[in-house]
Amino acid sequence: MHDGHDGHDDPPRLPDLDADATSGGIDVLPFLALVLLLCGAVLYLVALRRTRDRSPWPRPRTAAWMSGLLCAAVGTVGPFAALAHSSFPVHMAGHVLVGMLAPLLLVLGHPVSLALRALPVARARMLSRLLRCGPVRTLTHPVIAGTLNIGGLWLLYATPLFPLMHASPWLHAAVHLHVLLTGYLFTASILGLDPDPHRASVTVRASVLIVFIAAHSILAKWLWAHPPAGVPVADARIGAELMFSAGDAVDVLLIVLLLRQWYVATRPRDSAQPQNEESPSWRRSIASTASGA
Repeated sequence: MHDGHDGHDDPPRLPDLDADATSGGIDVLPFLALVLLLCGAVLYLVALRRTRDRSPWPRPRTAAWMSGLLCAAVGTVGPFAALAHSSFPVHMAGHVLVGMLAPLLLVLGHPVSLALRALPVARARMLSRLLRCGPVRTLTHPVIAGTLNIGGLWLLYATPLFPLMHASPWLHAAVHLHVLLTGYLFTASILGLDPDPHRASVTVRASVLIVFIAAHSILAKWLWAHPPAGVPVADARIGAELMFSAGDAVDVLLIVLLLRQWYVATRPRDSAQPQNEESPSWRRSIASTASGA
């Protein structure tokens, strides 16, 4: 790994992923990303159509979901994503888009709530049972989701995985998929906007968020001093500063949304008002949610 001091020769550039990726006649990541993102958009629109006879679905949720898909598309498909193969700052901008901003917007789209409304009762109950099963409970716990998210980033940038990713189109696609999925799991576990029978307390979620922000900031500073193999020092420092500043901006949004949720959950209510979403009765209400009530 490069020592990160000025005055040294720049290390060899990263492998040309485009040449490897297209050697089989297809660029793996853009193709898979395009298919998955289009499926996400179509399924959401189909669900909206199926629920058009029920109470109106808030338009900001639809806008958030589509914006999240767009952010993920910019980071994985097209000229911006292609430039990320040779420019570390652009790669880091793509990381913020795919791993942080897109997951936040997708969670704000309330996809699980929409699915519970759109599915037939039997399948909605199957989904609610799936949400209550042990593996899902484990994966959606803030500690586990946060560890998978920040642990994957440390593994990517602090080990030879980063240059290896640029030499293998399938590994490149797998890393981006991991970044998006773990980013979504972590954001969903912190905000808890969709029905979640195992939602952690606000104290646990806030504590995990603080630790995550600290670990993400430390990683950005570590990258500034220790560029990944194949990345010039100047590019690494620009990318690290972008990771630090843009990452903090997204994290501030998470903090604001979590505090707003805490305020709504704890403010005084009349007995006639619905139960707040932290109450045990709300946790049991997922079954009725499955029926679209």
